[in-house]
Amino acid sequence: MMSSRFAPAKAGITSALLLTSLLFSSSLLANSQISVERKAVGKGVYELAYSASQNALFVASSQGRQEKAGVVYRLDPVSLAVNQSITTTLKPFGMALNNTTNTVFLGNTTSSAVTSIDAKTNQVKKELVLDSRPRTEKERPLAPRELVVDEATNTLYVGGLGKESVIWVVDGENLTLRHTIEGVGKMATGLAIDTKASRLYVTNGDGEFITLDTKTNKVISRVKIDNPGEHFYLNLSLDTAKHRAFVTDSQEANVLVLDTQSGKVLHKIAVPGSLAVLFNPARNEVYVTHRDAGKVSVIDAESYKVLETLDMPTHPQSLAISPDGQTLYVSVKQESSRKKEATSPDDVVRVTFK
Repeated sequence: MMSSRFAPAKAGITSALLLTSLLFSSSLLANSQISVERKAVGKGVYELAYSASQNALFVASSQGRQEKAGVVYRLDPVSLAVNQSITTTLKPFGMALNNTTNTVFLGNTTSSAVTSIDAKTNQVKKELVLDSRPRTEKERPLAPRELVVDEATNTLYVGGLGKESVIWVVDGENLTLRHTIEGVGKMATGLAIDTKASRLYVTNGDGEFITLDTKTNKVISRVKIDNPGEHFYLNLSLDTAKHRAFVTDSQEANVLVLDTQSGKVLHKIAVPGSLAVLFNPARNEVYVTHRDAGKVSVIDAESYKVLETLDMPTHPQSLAISPDGQTLYVSVKQESSRKKEATSPDDVVRVTFK
């Protein structure tokens, strides 16, 4: 999980409000049906998860490079105020939520581990190291990236990135490793689940779209995506009703629409290089973050037309949606590098559709 992948509340409310006024593109200013709020949260903000039962937005934060521990911020989903900071021994990047068991799962990329948190009590429950090999010049342990949950079976699926990637199948109740699915290709970055169909979908650095059966943990199909040129497919989001997968590409200015049953390309949506993608069935829309461009696209999932472009400097990262589909949350990172770390905290943006 590199910074480009995911790439205490600040007192400067005035600057946050000024940033909010800069969020809109010219087309969005004419649309009174969208409102946007933005607040500083903390350094190293990455993925988000919305809990309806807890009325909370959980935000994973790896903190700064000098901090050894991580934090999960529990935000009020309306005001974006930090209600609680949950300290974690390992730095969190990825995040998934089991709404049935009220458990937040974290991907600890740099530690090759996962962590579980009780969303009711805000207490860390357990940690599980998935690859205990020491990091050397010749060998690197596999790195957890995306996490998805099958709530019906309380199973956590974790993509482990490397030259030969795997999918770890983890028992969500006691956080123990059930199975390791091998042979999913180089840098298997994208991960999405259709729980009703018992299907897990993976994209990788080999340009493949892989389908696995979650009942057997077997690969049932793998298709080389028919899309000439240089590509690095990062993330995918499913429209299970219409058997579509929306796939982001960091190398090409397109979001692909794939048929999940055949792996065939149905459409290419012309947008800047993309990172996160989220399909919203309630509004039949797709949301995409463009990290380098500093924008978020709102796309009609029927016509594939870009409806709105939201300016979100500097680096919009990850996405989450409220259960009713009317509120979108975006984590936004400040400019940062190994030579010059960001001094300002990262933000969370709340986009409300009316």
